[in-house]
Amino acid sequence: MRTGLVGRAVRDVRTGRFERSLSALTAAGALITSAEIYFEHDKASFGNRLMWLPVLLGPVGAAAGIAGFASERMAHTVLPVTSAAIVANGLQGTYLHARGIAQKPGGWRNARYNLEMGPPLLAPLLVTMVGGMGLLASVLRRER
Repeated sequence: MRTGLVGRAVRDVRTGRFERSLSALTAAGALITSAEIYFEHDKASFGNRLMWLPVLLGPVGAAAGIAGFASERMAHTVLPVTSAAIVANGLQGTYLHARGIAQKPGGWRNARYNLEMGPPLLAPLLVTMVGGMGLLASVLRRER
């Protein structure tokens, strides 16, 4: 039998307690990443209208995470739809950031400089992870 932190995590997944925790973590992660994205995109003066999308999806993801924590029905209906939208937006952001790096002087040939000074290439994948947590929470079973 497993003991310690790993054993407790396995037991929580088996009993359904992890579904509620992951829903709550999705809510918190969505708010935190949305705030960070707002500050970073504000520095870029929201030069592209699509920069608003992850900022607006954050509170929606937080509401879905809270609803998923409170209600099993919401965890299996609203949370996966919202989380899928967040994942799609994170993947879109990764593409747009890669394109932004390519548009800098020297493009990818000057990658060392452009990766540091251009849009953060891997940051949108953090948003994708928040959406992934919501998707995982939506497929786990709920404790009775």
